Amino acid sequence: MAAEDSYPRLAARTRSFTLGRPRSVQVSPDGRQVLFLRSRSGTDPVRCLWRLDVDSGTEHVVADPGDLLLGTGESLTRQERARRERLREAGGGIVDYALDDAGRVAAFALSGRLFTADLLTGEVAEVVVAGPVSDPRPAPDGRHVGYVAEGVLRIADLFAGDRVLAAEDGVTWGLAEFIAAEELRRHRGYWWAPDSTAILAARVDEAPVQRWHIADPANPDRPAVEVAYPRAGTPNADVSLAIFRLDGSRVDVEWDRDRFPYLVTVHWSAAGPPLLSVLTRDQRCMRVLVLDADTGGCTVLREETDPHWVEVITGVPAWGPGGRLVWTVDQEGARRLLVDGEVLTPAALNVRRVVEVTDRGVYLAASAADPADIDTYLVTWEGEISAVTDGGCNSVAVGGPDTMVRLHAGMECFGTQVTVDHAGSRREVTSCAQEPPVVPEVSLLWAGARRLRTGLVLPRGHTPGTPLPVLLDPYGGPHVQEVLSARDMWLESQWFADQGFAVVVTDGRGTPGRGTEWERAVAGDLATAPIEDQVDALHAVAAEQPDLDLSRVAIRGWSFGGFLAAAALLRRPDVFRAAIAGAPVTDQSMYDTAYTERYLGCDTSAESYRVSSLIDDAPNLRGELLIIHGLADDNVVVAHSLRLSAALLAAGRPHSLLPLTGVTHMTHHEAVAESLLLLQVDFLRRALS
Repeated sequence: MAAEDSYPRLAARTRSFTLGRPRSVQVSPDGRQVLFLRSRSGTDPVRCLWRLDVDSGTEHVVADPGDLLLGTGESLTRQERARRERLREAGGGIVDYALDDAGRVAAFALSGRLFTADLLTGEVAEVVVAGPVSDPRPAPDGRHVGYVAEGVLRIADLFAGDRVLAAEDGVTWGLAEFIAAEELRRHRGYWWAPDSTAILAARVDEAPVQRWHIADPANPDRPAVEVAYPRAGTPNADVSLAIFRLDGSRVDVEWDRDRFPYLVTVHWSAAGPPLLSVLTRDQRCMRVLVLDADTGGCTVLREETDPHWVEVITGVPAWGPGGRLVWTVDQEGARRLLVDGEVLTPAALNVRRVVEVTDRGVYLAASAADPADIDTYLVTWEGEISAVTDGGCNSVAVGGPDTMVRLHAGMECFGTQVTVDHAGSRREVTSCAQEPPVVPEVSLLWAGARRLRTGLVLPRGHTPGTPLPVLLDPYGGPHVQEVLSARDMWLESQWFADQGFAVVVTDGRGTPGRGTEWERAVAGDLATAPIEDQVDALHAVAAEQPDLDLSRVAIRGWSFGGFLAAAALLRRPDVFRAAIAGAPVTDQSMYDTAYTERYLGCDTSAESYRVSSLIDDAPNLRGELLIIHGLADDNVVVAHSLRLSAALLAAGRPHSLLPLTGVTHMTHHEAVAESLLLLQVDFLRRALS
């Protein structure tokens, strides 16, 4: 085991130094208070709800789980654990909260119980309701709180009791289904009407979905857990919508669900009628629909098509003031902001997501010349564009006429700095995060003919002329970037480098931030271009830094990165001597519908699935392969690793398989997370010796 103050021990204990940071920041409509979540120290996983008084700069605890639960600790249902898994939520305590329109009432769940906080008086009260409570949200007027309990959508009148709004045997109301939460970026399943008189709710029927069973081999006395897993090429959950008015009436929503089965986004604000975005099963056509809340009928407002897929962008569609439709469009190789059919951003600016739509204009996250920087821009309704931030990874939250919260992560600082600008003054929200014991020394490079954005990390104090074994450490696939101008992204890479490796991290084709053609280069083949880019970047960096020993090269990764690591070792044994594949997708036909079909199509017998899977490559193994997988993973199930291992064994190819008992797709347990780092270094040293 590592020393108490070692990087592996501290990284595990602090959840990669994220505990104690302010997060989930919201600004009240008048701009006078900033709400956020934060634990009390860098090793405390229990988050409290805090309030910053903007005028005085003082911070107050609104709600402390320790006080509210009287030290009994949290108890979570399997459904809530699954919801947090989809959110990649690593903390405990208050992990989410929602506000009414006035910013006076906050609602949150703790251990399946419902609590509300009056942000004016500071009073926190438990609302006794049927539980266990999930995703509570106040009505805009603050009189009611909607929530879901065991698949039943309920509302609590804060002055007159609790009642059922939508319930049906065998289905759930008000929750996002697996595919929406895991792949379509929709984590909600119900939406309040802006006048607080109704709720638009999603009905999810998982009866058509194939059942898988996840066992716990370490505890054979326990029955396997049955999960509805929509494997590529098989049926999805049946998702529909209905409007429930508080007077007891119901209106079912009608659209062409046979052709557009995916419900992607719902937007309901005072600026206009409800907006929906829906997507075909092959994801090549998306429609924006306007919903008539009285009749349930939908009108097509806009339709987007793409020969590969239409990308899902967070924050759109949305209404702006005066009924302007805020949307994005892929044009001239870039993702661009569209308002009422007019393109307002240049092709040189790649829009990542829409952050907020305000009276001033649209705040959006975008990258310009360098995908490693994600800045926030304000695009006014007149089309004027101004950068709100400058370099690093940034976002904002706004409220009132003159309050803006900036969230900044850069190479010059640890963590995310949260500052509040108000009426010409600036205040910083306190971070209680523990400072890492290592300061990364990163060279950000443009590698090779495709100018692959790459980071090179050498051991601190490295003596030039000393050969170094090389570790490639990518994710390398859709929706995730590793090469960012943020110090925290490089902590683990620096620790690996300090163990005696040159660490190379590359964002190749398929990763975000480089335009639509770059993203779509993996259409029909998730392996060839990503492997090629890793190899090209390696050789380009080695040409500039001769200390990289190309006879000793390894690659590691998790999830898509695990797939990429195993694929690189199996298909390029001339380059790689070893690989660590964490939770790899080895057979694409066994992964979920929306992700896999987006890139490889809906026919799982197609060549695209064969070329993007690894089982047939097992006889090609020449180097050292370590496969790591959590036995409780319900996202990339352990069958992926077991089937690759079986194929390797049948081909007579020695390898190592490390099963993680009770671990899901995320590794939060302190001892496991710490030991995994140490075991990987030991494996790499032996494999590259």
